[in-house]
Amino acid sequence: MVNVAIAGGTGGVGRTIVELMQGHQTHKVFILSRKAISQDDQFGATCVQVDYDDIGALKRTLEEYQIHTVLSTFGISGDSLSKSQLNLIRASAASQATKRFVPSSFAIPYPRAGVELLPPLKHYFDSIDILKGSGLEWTVFYNGIFLDYFAMPYIKTYLKPNTLVIDIANKTAGIPGTGNELVTLTYTFDLARFIVAALDRPQWPEELRVVGDQITMNEFVRLAEEVRGAKFEVNYDSIEKLKGFHVTELPGHLALYNNFPKDRLQWFLSIFELWIAEGISDIPFEGSLNEMFPDIRPLTVRRMLDEFWKGA
Repeated sequence: MVNVAIAGGTGGVGRTIVELMQGHQTHKVFILSRKAISQDDQFGATCVQVDYDDIGALKRTLEEYQIHTVLSTFGISGDSLSKSQLNLIRASAASQATKRFVPSSFAIPYPRAGVELLPPLKHYFDSIDILKGSGLEWTVFYNGIFLDYFAMPYIKTYLKPNTLVIDIANKTAGIPGTGNELVTLTYTFDLARFIVAALDRPQWPEELRVVGDQITMNEFVRLAEEVRGAKFEVNYDSIEKLKGFHVTELPGHLALYNNFPKDRLQWFLSIFELWIAEGISDIPFEGSLNEMFPDIRPLTVRRMLDEFWKGA
């Protein structure tokens, strides 16, 4: 048995992993949190309050709880990537107990040139550079885009609401590029299953891939129209439009503007939709964790539509 710490384990991907690890016979899960967590909100895991500004204290915490593996599941907001994750890597490298580290990514193989479009990516690449010289065994999980976004509000998920490319509820779509580019879509709970399974691998390469489903957006729309029994209003966003930080406004975007102003949401979505149009969002199946763990059957787009949208 090894002890696994989840940084950012109270929300999103982190909480999903914690839930999947509850009652796990091989590993014990801990949550690292900036804030104290009440007994009622501990999600069945031991919660440890930490100060990410204090590398020495972080090191002592990792050694006190004999943390073998650290999974960072921070988002890109605030200083989580620019400070907290970098300090956690340094503390893990210094800890006598810690041997493995996973930096926060859980998406696509970001191009280094993407830093010009999305500046917080600099801190992600800083993390990779530090890990390469840390002496830790480390890996990055690539899983494409989260399928959860296309099944909200019906699917169980801890992700925050988002509407990306296809607005199934309102039968509309703003498709980046030609719509014929393959995209990998993975449900967070399937990603977590593969992550937990990968903890038992004796060695980690520098990337581990998870493929929920591979599909083009044109095919996705066709399936959604079939299940919903209606034609969708479909627009196509050219690469030039996306490079100008604009996407087709979908009805589902309106509810997001209170927390994400329209211009910022357009900017953010256009970057990820540009990467869809450029084919960067497809994760190769060959050599993936799917091949290593064939008993894990991830949710497909077709099954998601049948389960959550048929008759909706």
